[in-house]
Amino acid sequence: MKPFSQACKNNQHPILNVLIRVFSDRRKVLEIGSGTGQHAVYFSKHLPHLEWITSDLQENIDGINQWIAEFPQDNLHPPLWLDVTSENWEVPLVDAVFSANSLHIMEWSAVEKLFQGIAKILHPGGVFAVYGPFKYKGEFTSESNQHFDGWLKDQQEHRGIRDFEQVDALATQTNLTLIEDNDMPAYNRLLVWRRNDLPKLQYN
Repeated sequence: MKPFSQACKNNQHPILNVLIRVFSDRRKVLEIGSGTGQHAVYFSKHLPHLEWITSDLQENIDGINQWIAEFPQDNLHPPLWLDVTSENWEVPLVDAVFSANSLHIMEWSAVEKLFQGIAKILHPGGVFAVYGPFKYKGEFTSESNQHFDGWLKDQQEHRGIRDFEQVDALATQTNLTLIEDNDMPAYNRLLVWRRNDLPKLQYN
């Protein structure tokens, strides 16, 4: 039986409303942490101009493949194995990256590696969009998020809702500039950064 996430089903349409705009001029997107595969199936269907490349750790690959097998799309790629902490990501260069509900699951050192890896595979001018809960100036945006943070830490000590300012500082260090901070349902955010370094000029 293929995996299912009710949260993915609940948030897919609000996320899509943002991606339709911020990925309108993109062509190839890498999804980091595709999870069940539900988002990939839904977004690739509604964003047919995009090549959607899924990726995750080995334990989630089979579930993603099940979703893709049931809902195949010409623009939807089978999952790549990706551990963001590895030094060399065996993934193609892309002009967009998407990740949902991943930063609060990873260790902070893995979040740092995530941004370092994105800097290597994202084309100049490329866009990185990440969905999930965040704290601002150390404060939770809701009581439910505070409870969720406690639950995360009870599961594994390294988990927890990240501070927006710390995450944005990592982005800045890798030439990413915040262009949007979107309010989403259930006290989540959808942050969008653009890689702001210019492509190198090519001379004949």
